[in-house]
Amino acid sequence: MTMTELREAFRLLRRIPLLWIPGIVGGLLAGALWLVLMFSGIFFAGRLLIISALALLFFITGSLTLIKNDGGDIRSMLAGGRQYYFRVLLPLLVVTFMIVLVFVLVVLTLTLIGTTPDPALIVFLTFGVTIPSILFTFFAGTAAVFEDRKVFDSIQRSIELVTDNFIRAVIFFLTCAFVSCAVIFTLMVIWEALLYSRLEPLTRYTEAQLQAFTPDQLLALIGTDGIWVTAVILVIAGLVLVPVIVSYQACFFRKLAAEGGTVEIRQESGEYDSKGRWYKY
Repeated sequence: MTMTELREAFRLLRRIPLLWIPGIVGGLLAGALWLVLMFSGIFFAGRLLIISALALLFFITGSLTLIKNDGGDIRSMLAGGRQYYFRVLLPLLVVTFMIVLVFVLVVLTLTLIGTTPDPALIVFLTFGVTIPSILFTFFAGTAAVFEDRKVFDSIQRSIELVTDNFIRAVIFFLTCAFVSCAVIFTLMVIWEALLYSRLEPLTRYTEAQLQAFTPDQLLALIGTDGIWVTAVILVIAGLVLVPVIVSYQACFFRKLAAEGGTVEIRQESGEYDSKGRWYKY
């Protein structure tokens, strides 16, 4: 079933070109974030990351509105982004707060009993709390737009849909991961081809040299040209992945919501005979 929704997502992207706008914005912001990180440091990049995420969310919300209305112009997209922005943002903040709260409570509890938090425990919490939280609340923003739900109601709706269709939801996430890996792998091949002359010395490194190789050495190896090539690759990655994943998410949610609708049951009048056969009046 998930492949049907993926094909529907590609059809939407062909039929409604405005759905590519979040990809353009996301790609440009990703490239800009990379350049700021390389040339200005993590201090400015961290602040740009927050601003970029908030800006990208606005356009994603607008694209969900276009899918909900089966089309529209740029004005309807911006109006939809403005109308539903905080209904999409607040569930994300609530889920993030709950995840952080769990981490803080665990660390405080361990500190109070005199135990130093084990790195293995932190890794377990990262995967054991964050991943299920994202999985079960992933469709909260979509529910807020498509069904006009408020903050906690949209989170509850997402949990309800994922719980009732858990296997299909897992397949959906695996499909998203496969698409993302395919796009990233393709772009990495292109990146290596463009920078082959810079990366070629790595082929002569011994195993010990490769194990000691650091990211700073890689940046020095590719130089300024490599940094700009990487920025362009990030722009393309955002341009492709953001619209595809958002459209796929919307189509998948719409399918699950339609299947979960109330079906009218008509009670026929009649009775069973002594042999268990049904006779309708």
